[in-house]
Amino acid sequence: MTTKRDIAKSVAEKTALTQAQAGEVIQLTLEAFADVVLNEGRLELRNFGVFEVKRRAPRKARDPRTGETLDLPARNTIVFRPGRALERRLARLPLSERKAR
Repeated sequence: MTTKRDIAKSVAEKTALTQAQAGEVIQLTLEAFADVVLNEGRLELRNFGVFEVKRRAPRKARDPRTGETLDLPARNTIVFRPGRALERRLARLPLSERKAR
């Protein structure tokens, strides 16, 4: 698993930034992304993908412990659709490098 710290270290190695500065830039970028998605409902990053707020309809669920049927309310969630360039890169990965769920 890669963390924000790992990404900051990688960015710092490729730029004139310290790891702390790179981490701050990454954090500010992520906060800006979140603000756009939450306020506008959609963030499109060319060659990477689209983050979008989607409404999930209300539904019935079952409590596995009791078997009781529950009514779950409608809710918002964020979905990600990879862009074509990212899809192409994924398709070129050898199957052994893809992690199964």
